[in-house]
Parts: sequence; structure tokens; C-alpha cells
Amino acid sequence: MTLFKNWMIVPALWLLAFSTSGQNYSGEGGAFPGNGIRDPFQFESSNLPVVIINTLGQIIPDDPKISVDFSIVDNGPGIRNFISDNPSFSGKVGIELRGSSSQSFPKKSYGFETWDALNNAIDTSILGMPPESDWILNANYTDKTLCRNALAYQTWISMGHYGTRFRFCEVIINGEYMGIYILSEKIKRNKNRLDIAKLNPNQNTGDLMTGGYIFKVDKITGSGGDGWTSNFPPLANSNGQTIYFQYEYPKSDEITELQKTYIRNYVNTFESTLAGPDFADTLLGFRRYAVEETFIDYFLVNEVSKNVDGYRLSTFLNKERDSKGGKLRIGPVWDYDIAWHNADYCGGDMFTDWAYQFPCDYDYWQVPFWWDRMMQDTLFKSHLKCRWLFLRNSVLSNSTFDQYIDSISGLLEEAQQRNFTVWPILGIYVWPNPWPYPATYGEEIASLESWIHQRLDWMDQWLQGSCLAIGLPDQPVAERDLQVFPIPCREELNIRYTIIHHAEVSWELSDAAGRIMQSQPPAIYDAGVYVSQVNATALLPGVYFLKLTVGADSLQRKVVKF
Repeated sequence: MTLFKNWMIVPALWLLAFSTSGQNYSGEGGAFPGNGIRDPFQFESSNLPVVIINTLGQIIPDDPKISVDFSIVDNGPGIRNFISDNPSFSGKVGIELRGSSSQSFPKKSYGFETWDALNNAIDTSILGMPPESDWILNANYTDKTLCRNALAYQTWISMGHYGTRFRFCEVIINGEYMGIYILSEKIKRNKNRLDIAKLNPNQNTGDLMTGGYIFKVDKITGSGGDGWTSNFPPLANSNGQTIYFQYEYPKSDEITELQKTYIRNYVNTFESTLAGPDFADTLLGFRRYAVEETFIDYFLVNEVSKNVDGYRLSTFLNKERDSKGGKLRIGPVWDYDIAWHNADYCGGDMFTDWAYQFPCDYDYWQVPFWWDRMMQDTLFKSHLKCRWLFLRNSVLSNSTFDQYIDSISGLLEEAQQRNFTVWPILGIYVWPNPWPYPATYGEEIASLESWIHQRLDWMDQWLQGSCLAIGLPDQPVAERDLQVFPIPCREELNIRYTIIHHAEVSWELSDAAGRIMQSQPPAIYDAGVYVSQVNATALLPGVYFLKLTVGADSLQRKVVKF
């Protein structure tokens, strides 16, 4: 049966589901269920948006993208979406397969770009997400909860960072029902995505050349490939393992040689400093080149999820232009479908032990030395512990995870039945699922929640660092954690402090005569680590005093401007 005829959609679609009685698909780590015939079911509508693709007789390749007809039926929240309804979006897109090992799965993932009639990329708003041209349809085939990527993305967003926006949907390709997908943003530099400075090919000197950049640690298969090898191998390197950074923005065919040299040198300086004897110094150490808070939150997402690929694959970093902050940040998080207790190798099946201490030294893809080194810094561990204790009462609480997972499973309850009719993999092994293999979708969800509880309890017990003043109302700010840098300063002054619990916070910068030069008015802050930036360009050279007031307490630091 053909779904498309001049873009008129038939009222219903009878779909033949797959069973395991047919041939198998061979893939990395094992075999995948094949396409024997089971009873048909009628697909007319969904509570999810419905994506409809007509390849016009073409096979979707790995590369390059091909032009196809693409539409989405989405009538809005609470309104059912019938495949016969007028689409909310209809047009041409360029589409290709995406992923590395996931390309061996029978349910494919796709990358697509919205195109005009001449196959030029055009920014388009899809499913209420901000306009852009590049998008992902993620199959999540091996994740039988269908929510592990969404769980990681939402956790990162809830921590206060930009994270990939997404919507669940059901997909039909050439009249064939393909199941539940996540339609999501691709990580890109954009004011609505990763909002860092634009870097053009003619910007090869001065401040303009210092950012923004996006690069990643990943396999060279899939997207990307061009980049450079770190001067610092991973701790496990008996087989000649190295760490390889790949250019993501500017793209490898757009970045200039001078820009390549700049970002390579900057990252090398960061790594050299981190490996050096003064790595923990708050002024001279790694914090001079990297935003510690992003590394703390990235650590927590990877460790809570026990991501077997964490740190060593699908790891994105970015550097902003110097005039806009200039330091390395890690994230957004990406590719967590085999995290959260969904890998039967290298400790991915256990709720104990640390993901950053990757136990498989024979694997080529290893974890950069950064994390082991940072965990040798007492201050880093203290900040990590404080952040953990704060988030355990909110974003990382057992109840928050349960409620979010339950909200996803409730949303997908209807569609998952169709998905697992077409892909009958519940209760059987699909690489790299750990044993046991729950027989129902509800049992998959319950198993995930139970494992997360165990993982959180283990981290409560074993996470290093001390934050002893947490919860003491008479000590809302940690004296040792008030830092003012750089000293002396020239154009920018950073004020970094840790708030132990909910309190009113303000600060004043005064000259030697007591005149207030700059200030931040009182505001209520929750517990956490904060950084305020002061524009010091208008200050005359001399000595100033920074006074931080938290609740009833005040702390003071001397500042030198030159």
C-alpha cells in the first residue's frame, strides 16, 4: 500500500509488523531481530506528532543527503493527530543516515536539513522549537524505555545549561510505520542553541579569533573526522591509545589554519596546566582556562547515568571569545541511549564504581586524563560535593527522576505498543542490553527507576569531597570559597563564591576612599557555586575592596587594578 499520492494522505494505514521468526541483522556485539510477518494493525492517529517521509523511490544513504518530501502532523497539545489531517509542516528536506555503531541497527536514525526548492538550507521552526536548519531523528532502538536520551538532555537543562530540545514522535517512511523517534536539535552554534560568538574565515587575529569554537572527543566515523591529537594520552595507553579532538565549529572545511592553530594551542595550554604542578591553584591552575562549574555538572550527569561511553565519546566542548568570557566549557550532553544501565560491558551494567575510571584498558577509546586529575584537587572535590548535595534535593532527587520517567512512559504508553509490535524486542537480548531482559514496557520503566535509585544511593555514600557547612543557618557562605581573580586585573574581574544554603546575597566594589564604584543589589540565592563578572575597564589603576554580603555575614577581599 502506498501512503503518498500527490501528498494526499490516505485515511488509515494498515501496517505489517515484524517478528523474530525471520532473518537476523548482524551488528556490532550481536544480532538484531529480523522482519518476519506478524498480524497487521491499523494506524490512523496518535497522541504524538506524526512525521511522514516520502523518499520518492530513493534509498536513504549514509552520505550525502538526498532530497525527500517531509511533513509533520501536529495539531497542538491535547489534540489527536490523524495522518489524514493537514500537516503543520510540509516541505523538502535533505536526509541521510546518522550514527556510528547504531547504523547497524535495523531501526535507523537520521539527520536531516530543511531545504528550499533549490536544496539550500533554510532555518525552520519544527514542533515549536526555535528556527534552525539541522535536525535529528533518533531511533533509540537499543533503549527499550525509549527515554534515556531525553532523561540526560532534560537533566542537563534542569541544571541550568543549554541542552538539546526534543519532541517524541512517530515516524512513517514510504508508507511503512517505523515506530517512536525523538526529533531533536543538533548541537550547533546558534543564538537559540549553543550561543557562542560567530567565527568567520576572515577573523584570524586579535580577540575575534579567540572564539567561538566547538570541538568534540568522538569516533572519527559518523560526522566529523578532521582534528588533532592531544599531546596528553589517556592514563590507559598500553595499546597506543590517544585522545583525538575533532573540529565541529567552524566546520573542518571552513576553519582556517590560523584558527586551527589557536584552538589547538589553547586546549594544549589547558591540558599542560592541568597536568602541571600548579593545576589546583585557583589563579594559575586549570580554572584559568576552563569553567569549573560545567565540568562539575558534566561529571554528575555522566556518573549518575553511569554512561559507559561517558567522557571518551560524544563529548562536546566549546570555547567562547575572550571578550565574552573566553574559557572552555564542556557540554551539552549527547548520546545516552546506552547509559542508565543499558550496557553489558565495561561496568555499564553495575550501579557501583565510577564511569570516569573506565575499566577496559584494551578499548581504543579511553577517557582523557582530565577527570582523574581534577579529582586530585581538594577544592574541586569540595565544590563537586556541595553541588551534589544541593542538586540531590531537586534535580537529582529520587522523586524528580521517578516523576519525569513516569511522565515520559505515560506519554508513550499508547505509541510504545505500536513500536514494539513492529520491533518485537521486549524480553530478548539486543546489543548491549544487560541481563535480565524485562518482558514488558512497564517492567523496563520500573527496572530503570530501580537502578537509578541504587546508583544515587551509591553516589551518596562514595562521592568524595566535603561540604560540612551544608544546612547550618549560621554559616551561609564558605570563607575559603570566596575568590576574586585575576589579581591584578585589567579589563575583567571575576567574583566566585559558594553559598551554603538559601540566603540574600549582594556585593560592593569600593575604592580606597570608600566610594562605591560598582555593586550588585540584594537578591535571594539558593545553595550553589556562583560567579559574577565585573567590567573593570572604567576603573582607574589602584587598590579597591570587594565586600560580599551573604545573609548576616560579610567577607572582604582586596583588588588591584593596573
